[in-house]
Amino acid sequence: MASLDSRAAEPARTLKPRSLSSAVLALAAAAALLYFGRLPLITLIIAISIAFILEPFVAALMRLRLPRPLASFLVCVAALMALYLVGLGVYAQLASLYRDLPTYSNRIAELVEIVTSKVEDMERSTYRLLVPRRAQEKAAPPPAAPKAAPKRRSAEPPELPPPPQVQEVRILQERSPVLAYLYSRLSSLYDVALMASFVPFLVYFMLSWRDHLYRGFLMLFEGHARLVAGNSAEGIAAMVRGFVVGNFALGLLLAVVSSVLFMIFRLPYPWLTGPLSGFLSLIPYAGLPLSLIPPLVAALPVYSTLTPYLLVGSTVAVLHLLALNLLYPKIVGARVHLNPLVVTIALMFWSVLWGPMGLILAIPLTAAIKAVCDNVSGLQPYGRLLGD
Repeated sequence: MASLDSRAAEPARTLKPRSLSSAVLALAAAAALLYFGRLPLITLIIAISIAFILEPFVAALMRLRLPRPLASFLVCVAALMALYLVGLGVYAQLASLYRDLPTYSNRIAELVEIVTSKVEDMERSTYRLLVPRRAQEKAAPPPAAPKAAPKRRSAEPPELPPPPQVQEVRILQERSPVLAYLYSRLSSLYDVALMASFVPFLVYFMLSWRDHLYRGFLMLFEGHARLVAGNSAEGIAAMVRGFVVGNFALGLLLAVVSSVLFMIFRLPYPWLTGPLSGFLSLIPYAGLPLSLIPPLVAALPVYSTLTPYLLVGSTVAVLHLLALNLLYPKIVGARVHLNPLVVTIALMFWSVLWGPMGLILAIPLTAAIKAVCDNVSGLQPYGRLLGD
């Protein structure tokens, strides 16, 4: 009997290491898939987010007895027209900014000279304070001897122009850093543009085929698993819709308020810097410093003293903190239910995998994983671990 019990206990002992190794391999394979397939996955997630934003408008048109395909088409066309008008406004602001670039460059050069001179004065004063005078006199270089008059050289033959290959190398070396960076990243920019061209079609098909896709997804499961899959899908949809729509509404509110404040401060290009500052402030952890960059850069040719910059920066900081502490928890935070430690780890993980877009999408992706864990009985402990 003892030998039989020992034989029966052997599979149980070897089960945990095998299951652990398979879980580690599965996580490694998932991380590799997320990393190497980040471009199509990010495109798909962006399309899903836009579809969640536009779904209430489709539902409103369907209440007017319009079929879903027609309502989805009208909403997508209206969204593209609105995006086109916004693009025209941004282009007009950027064209004016391009004409004022010499003013900005001169102002930045003046600031750099002022900062450099102040740093040099601080270094000299610190050196005089810390180093004794005798050591300074010893360290001073001896006076330079007068240079002899250069001898007159014989006439040299004129320099011949370089061959075409050398001229081409010089042209490539004289290319500006921005153009050199764009030239080196041309293939990646093409891939991004190619994926972006799929977004309108993905959004339309997600809106028009929503009911069909939902029924087809449920047919993949049977019995109780179908109920769990339906609850998980509804929980993810409600969370993502609340998060995306809430962030978009809050960013739009911050953009309008920031633009009005920048007009009061008489900053140039308020309808460009305001939306940039408003939506950049929604980026987790880095939102506050990023939201300060557009108004402070726009104020360079306007103000010459430090006080207006402090006033503009403090106003943007107060607006950001009010939105983050008062509006964000009520509009967005109630939909997520993630503890701060999990949010920080998720930001680190997704930013390593997907870069800046991972930093933006980290919270909704982690909250979607939590919604699945909350509805699957075997994963509910993990859901409680991720929750607040």
